[in-house]
Amino acid sequence: MKVGFVSLGCSKNLVDSEMIISLFKRNNFEIIDNAEEADIVVINTCGFIDSAKQESIDTIFEYVDPNKITIVTGCLVERYKEELEKEIPEVDLFISIRDYPHMAQMIQDTIQKKYPSMTMQGSIDLDRRVLTTGPFSAYLKISEGCNNRCAFCAIPLIRGNFRSVPKEEILKQAEHLRDQGIEELVVISQDTTKYGMDLRKQGIKTDIVDLLKSLLEYPEFKYIRLLYLYPQEVTDELIDLIASEPRLTKYFDLPIQHSETRVLRSMLRHDTRESTEDVINRIRKRIPDAIIRTTLIVGFPGETDEDFNNLVEFIKKEKFDHLGAFTYSREEGTKSYDYENQVDEKVKQARYNKIMKTQKAISLSNNKKRKGEIHQGIVIDYNFENNVYYLRSGFNAPDDIDGKIIFKSDRPLAAGDIVKVKITSCDHYNLYGVLIDD
Repeated sequence: MKVGFVSLGCSKNLVDSEMIISLFKRNNFEIIDNAEEADIVVINTCGFIDSAKQESIDTIFEYVDPNKITIVTGCLVERYKEELEKEIPEVDLFISIRDYPHMAQMIQDTIQKKYPSMTMQGSIDLDRRVLTTGPFSAYLKISEGCNNRCAFCAIPLIRGNFRSVPKEEILKQAEHLRDQGIEELVVISQDTTKYGMDLRKQGIKTDIVDLLKSLLEYPEFKYIRLLYLYPQEVTDELIDLIASEPRLTKYFDLPIQHSETRVLRSMLRHDTRESTEDVINRIRKRIPDAIIRTTLIVGFPGETDEDFNNLVEFIKKEKFDHLGAFTYSREEGTKSYDYENQVDEKVKQARYNKIMKTQKAISLSNNKKRKGEIHQGIVIDYNFENNVYYLRSGFNAPDDIDGKIIFKSDRPLAAGDIVKVKITSCDHYNLYGVLIDD
């Protein structure tokens, strides 16, 4: 029986999808790339903000088919399972995150209604994944949930409190990935820099620096990258480790959300403008060539024209290498849902457009300064039509948010090859170059 998967949302959700794929594969189902040709379609949804929820719902309606078995899981189901069951009864099975331990039995009960002889055994497990990120790169999820309780964020409602994966289990995962030939390890969680906080309360002394030092003991990992770093938790010890270890990419993913202390306080963030500027300055002082990416929310309740204009001036000053923005999404169950002074949708969109226009000019200016740079990284793909390769270096993360590095080579290369590329030109977001040989 053929099974197709559609995974929406963030890289953390993708890891869940990889575990679910493994569960089906271990039960002798055929996994296919084209979900439209599948007998069973599994959709792993996102439920973070309005646009993500709408994408999830649109995808469900795209694939639901009386001739197929449709299974929907993930964050949207965790938030709205009862409503979804009422509104989209055509879906055969909704599985909430809290039901993941019982997933195999739930799927078996559903499939057997149509195929009585089919069985499903086992459970989802971080050690047992079918990697979807290529033969050389993989995500390593080190924790689940979040304790920050930002006023705008539904993640704690969906994923619960922050829970670190025990270090020995993470290293076991890492060994599995090493044995599969993974060269690039991307360390992720909802709050990566908080790793080990809950374990220390149990008398287990570990943190993100300690974990990284252990991962660096595996020489097979040529590159290790961190994503989702809460700004206030970026310590000098972490910065120094990244500065001193060539295999740790000099890449800092700092979702600051806003620059203005008044807005940050209303968001229930722990940062201030001063603390945000401090962490950026400490990174750049210690690692002048560091790549810094951030995420912003515009149109948060009570954000004034002055707040927004100050935010624009802030990003002009800091000149982030990569920047993404969202218009504020009013999410049920979050603190800010009931805030007064909700910002008009047209104002939100206008502010978003201005932020992105501002960042576009910043990115182009930054990229022009990269001409002549040598970037070492991993060949990730080849475009037959244009006869060019794509490189991932410390400049760009694997989640398709950053720009691309596109280069030409006079000799054939394979995905996973580690090469050096000289940057010769650029556009607003992408870098272009040529292969250079030592």
